[in-house]
Amino acid sequence: MVAITQTVQLIRAFGRVYDKKWSFLASFLVMFAVSFSALASLDLVPDPIEPVAKEDTNVVSAALVASVASAIPENPIRVLIPEIKLDVSIKNPDSTSIKVLDEALNTGAVRYPTSAKLGAEGNVILFGHSSYLPVVNNEAYKAFNGIQDLKKGDEIIVYSDTKKYVYSVTQVAKADAESAAIPLTKTGHMLTLATCDSFGKKTDRFVVVADLVGSYPLAS
Repeated sequence: MVAITQTVQLIRAFGRVYDKKWSFLASFLVMFAVSFSALASLDLVPDPIEPVAKEDTNVVSAALVASVASAIPENPIRVLIPEIKLDVSIKNPDSTSIKVLDEALNTGAVRYPTSAKLGAEGNVILFGHSSYLPVVNNEAYKAFNGIQDLKKGDEIIVYSDTKKYVYSVTQVAKADAESAAIPLTKTGHMLTLATCDSFGKKTDRFVVVADLVGSYPLAS
């Protein structure tokens, strides 16, 4: 009998505590609602944080390829490399004759005739003399001086009559005289710079490879 009485008393005590807990919770919710309303009326409630959208590199790459693919192929007329203070005009001979190409090299850089043009898919190949003699009568013999000092990520800008094409260096290497010729890549949008003594000689040369970053219309 005593045990039953004690159990009943415990149940009643628990009920009182339970009722107080819910009363406290109800009071807390009321106070919270009032406080939130007051802060909102004073414009002190922070705006919800929106997730930052990540850049979709695949979309960017696709947009670049689409914009270049829609371009009309153009001859390069000037190459500029700020990192090594290089600024050289470019000739675009139609013939692959060694004599014709060597004569063109005497005036600056030369785009190899069967390589890609700017705006077209493939490899735009530019050759230029390099010389480190203390006295050089023809400045064209120093056209590509210093390209071996370029580093990955350096910028190369090639101009046509209407646009500038920006490339980023991906590789710098020395090709020995017995190595294979520079490939005329047909996929992607590449630029290759190579030093050359003469198209008729097998000589060691420096080769710089770069990928297209974008093309931009020139201001009229």
